[in-house]
Amino acid sequence: MSRRVPLRHSLVTRLLVTLIAVTAVAVGATAWLATQTATRTIRQEQGRSLAGEKALYDLLIGYAATHRDWSGAGPLLRAQAARLDRRVTLTTAQRQVVASSSPPGPLSLPTATIDPLRLDLGVTGGTDTIDGRVVGPYRLTADEITIVRKIATDMLTCLGMAGVEGRIVASPSGRPTVAVARDADPKGAMSVCAAPYQNESMPTEARAIRALEKMTATCLGGADIAITVNWTTQPPTFAAIDGSRRPHGGAQVRSCLEQSRRAQLEPYTAPAVLLFVTDPGTGSTGTTFTLSRANVIRIATVTGAVLLVAILVSVLLGRRLVRPLRQLTESAARQTPAPVTTRDEIGYLATALNEAMRRRGEAESQRRAMVGDVAHELRNPLTNVRSWLEAAQDGLARPDAQLLALLHDETLLLQHIIDDLADLAAADAGTFALHRAPTALPEVLEQATAAHPGVRVSVPAGITLQADPVRLRQLVGNLVSNAVRHTPAGGSVTVTGAADGEFVLITVEDTGVGIAPEHLPKVFDRFWRADTSRTRATGGSGLGLAIARQLARAHGGDISVTSTVGSGTTFTVRLPRGRT
Repeated sequence: MSRRVPLRHSLVTRLLVTLIAVTAVAVGATAWLATQTATRTIRQEQGRSLAGEKALYDLLIGYAATHRDWSGAGPLLRAQAARLDRRVTLTTAQRQVVASSSPPGPLSLPTATIDPLRLDLGVTGGTDTIDGRVVGPYRLTADEITIVRKIATDMLTCLGMAGVEGRIVASPSGRPTVAVARDADPKGAMSVCAAPYQNESMPTEARAIRALEKMTATCLGGADIAITVNWTTQPPTFAAIDGSRRPHGGAQVRSCLEQSRRAQLEPYTAPAVLLFVTDPGTGSTGTTFTLSRANVIRIATVTGAVLLVAILVSVLLGRRLVRPLRQLTESAARQTPAPVTTRDEIGYLATALNEAMRRRGEAESQRRAMVGDVAHELRNPLTNVRSWLEAAQDGLARPDAQLLALLHDETLLLQHIIDDLADLAAADAGTFALHRAPTALPEVLEQATAAHPGVRVSVPAGITLQADPVRLRQLVGNLVSNAVRHTPAGGSVTVTGAADGEFVLITVEDTGVGIAPEHLPKVFDRFWRADTSRTRATGGSGLGLAIARQLARAHGGDISVTSTVGSGTTFTVRLPRGRT
C-alpha cells in the first residue's frame, strides 16, 4: 500500500505558496511603481519640476539682492505662482507671512531659504555663498563708470592685438568686465591684458574696502589685514593679505572675511525669508496620488487575475514535477527499475536509484553466496569430526594418537576459518585494530617465509616502515601460502622488498599455473578459488587473499596482481612508510 505525502509537506503546496508570495510581491511592486510614475507625470504636467523651483529660487534671490525689503515682491510672486500653478508664500523664520501670491493657507515644510548672503549651494551649483548681484557700498558713480569703461575698452584692445576676441559685459555694480569665449584664449592673453587693472579700485570701492579691512581686522583680534580685490572676475574675488603682502591662510581668516562681507552688505539686502511653494488647495508641498474607486477595482481585478494564473500554473507545474517522483516511489516499493524519461534532476535521481538497486541486488547475491560458502567450508571439517567421534563411540575406531591428531587438524582448520571470518567482519565494520610501530621489513619477510624453506627472499637491509608487524606478517604469509599452494614441484616462489620514495613495495612472485584473465577480477573475492570443484586438494579457506587486501588497505596501501597462464603470478603490495 502506497503512502501519500501530507498536503502540508507536498512539493506542490510549497511551490504554490512560493509562487503566490513572489507574484504578490511582483504585483505590489508594479502597482507601487505605477503610482510613483503617475505621480511624477502629474508633477511634471503641473509645472512643479525641480527646474521650475530652481528658476523661482534664482528670481527671488535676485530680488533680495537688489532690494532692502519685500514690500514690492507681490507682483513677482503672483506671476511665478501663475506660471507654476502653485501658491508662493514668503515668511519669516517664525512663520509670519511677509508676502504671498494669494491668501496664505496652511504651511508645512519650507521649500528653501531665500538669503542672498547665504546661498544654498545645492540649488545654485556654485561655490560662492554670497550672490554676485549684492552690490551694497561698491556701486560706482557715473564718473567712475566712465573711467572703468575706458579700462575695459583698453583691455579689449589688448586682447584684439593678441588675436583674441572678447566682449564687454555689464555688472550690477556698474563696473564692466571683459569676457572671452571658452577655448578662445589658449595662450592666456587675458591674464596679461587684465594684470594692470585687476586690483585698480575706484574711490567708492576703495572706501568700501577700507571699511571691510577694519571689520575683518576686528574679527581677527586687531591683526594687520589688507583686502585685495580682483575686479576682472565676475563676481569680484576678495582676498585677505597681511602687512608683508603675503596671503593669510587658515579657515579663521576666510571665515572672518566672509562674515565681515555679510555684515557690510546686509543693510543693502532684503531680510532672509522662508519660501513655501504649496498646492493652492491643500497647502502641501508634495503631490499625492489618490486612486479612484474605479482604479482600485481595476487594480484589484488585475491582481486577482494574475494570482489565479499563478495558482493554475503552479498546480500544473507541481503535478508535472510530482508525477515522476511518484513513479520513482512505486518502483522503489516494488523493487523494480524506475523508468528514466527525462534528463533533468529527476532523471538523474531515477538513474541513481536504479544503480543503487542493482548494487543492492549484487550485494544480496554475494551475501547469499557467502552464506553458502561459509556453510560449505564449515560442513566438511565438522562432518569429519562428527564421523570419527561417532565411529569411536560405536567402537569402530580406536581413539589412538592418529585419530586424535586427525581431529586436532580438523579443529585447527575450523579455528582458522572462524578467525579469517572474524578478521573480515572487523574490516567490514571498520573496527580492524592495528598496533603500528617502527617495523624492519627484512625481519618481517624472513619471519613470514620461515614456514616455507624453499621460498627465496630478497630485500635490502635498513628498510623500515610504520606498520603493525603481526598483521604485516599475516599479509605476507597469506600471499606466500597462496603462491606455494599453486606452484608445482620444481617451481619457485620469490619474495622481494624495496623502497619506492615514501612507499614500500613487497612483491610475491611464483612460477605456478597462473590465473586466466577472466578470473583476475575475482582473485580477492571471498571463498573464490580457481578450482571450481571446491575441493581442498590444494588446501586453504578461500579467504586468505581477501584478508590480505583488507590488511593492506587498513595500512593505507593496496594490492595489485598480474598473471600469465602457465608462467606464474605476481602480487605487489604497496604500503606507505610513514614516520618511523
